[in-house]
Amino acid sequence: MNKLSIDPTNGACGAIFVAAGLFFGYQSLGQEIGTAFRMGPGYFPLVLSGILIVLGAIIAIQATRVAGEPIGAIAWRGMFFILPAPIFFGLTVRGLGFVPSLFITALIAAFASQRMRPGTAIIVALALTIFSTIVFSYALGLPFQRFGPWLSWAGV
Repeated sequence: MNKLSIDPTNGACGAIFVAAGLFFGYQSLGQEIGTAFRMGPGYFPLVLSGILIVLGAIIAIQATRVAGEPIGAIAWRGMFFILPAPIFFGLTVRGLGFVPSLFITALIAAFASQRMRPGTAIIVALALTIFSTIVFSYALGLPFQRFGPWLSWAGV
């Protein structure tokens, strides 16, 4: 009889997908589901959680068939910079405005890489801010403040 071996990376990924799908599927049952033609607020989350469960199961099954590499070291630096960046943006976009919040968010996220130098990070953040302002503010005409009330003292 063959010994069951599981690729730890894909096995963990599949288990996380299934667990997240079950959690959100259970949460969506508290909402009105409706039908495919008259969807309630819980319909779309339930469908997405079902897809997530199926994908997680496929990944977990595939983890038993293919031998993979062991899970390596956790990239703490990446998590330390990437995870707080969108949180910072969400907390400051109304107060600082879109342009300064996006610039600082991009600057924070840029330092997730160990090879990023401060000058390069500023250039990347500036380019991303200019591009996003052109696309979201001017091209799409989204109604948000480019500079918020927290910067009113600066005359901006």
